[in-house]
Amino acid sequence: MTSSVLRAVTLMGATITMGLMAGIFALFAHTIMPGLRKADDRTFVAAFQHIDRAIINPWFMITAFLGALVFSILAAIANRGTSALPWIAVAAGLYIIAVIITAAVHLPLNDAITSAGDPAHIDVAQVRAQFHETRWAAWNLVRVATSVPAFGLLAWALVLFGRASA
Repeated sequence: MTSSVLRAVTLMGATITMGLMAGIFALFAHTIMPGLRKADDRTFVAAFQHIDRAIINPWFMITAFLGALVFSILAAIANRGTSALPWIAVAAGLYIIAVIITAAVHLPLNDAITSAGDPAHIDVAQVRAQFHETRWAAWNLVRVATSVPAFGLLAWALVLFGRASA
């Protein structure tokens, strides 16, 4: 594989997977969490448990969540010495922030609500209160604020790559 093809493939992979992650974080911010906020406690806990279990799957983890990180790092390595590198590097840095937030904030909260048990047999009001819904949503906005610009930066890096390849 030529270096130009490697640069293109890694940069396109980074852009596509980052776009997926930006979309997922944004969807949670403007649709899923506001919709769940209006639900009663049992519905909230049950729905969140089902969503969390569904999203943690190899397809999502490989193609989107970890894919955005791995492809961004590979694109930065493959595009060393090009005008696209600074844009890719900043995008990767922004996404690393989102990954750290996910690991530090969202995963512990998600694990707690998911492992709380069957909503028919637990105190759903207590589980929901311990979930810290406002904290989850606020930190998700930070993930939106890092992943959406990261996607834009990678798109711009693709433009620069195209100009340099023309």
